[in-house]
Amino acid sequence: MLTYPLVFNFGIWEIILIVLVILLIFGGKKIPELMRGIGKGINNFKKGVKGEDDIDK
Repeated sequence: MLTYPLVFNFGIWEIILIVLVILLIFGGKKIPELMRGIGKGINNFKKGVKGEDDIDK
């Protein structure tokens, strides 16, 4: 049986701690901008894998 104890074994307290640390590091106003950038990066990666030439920069 293949298990990933450190990857998928997050409890509610670990998730709360991670969210609080992210809020402390980036602040509340930077998080939407950070998520938007991550989303654009994922979309560009998917377009690159599909071979589409229209990639936003």
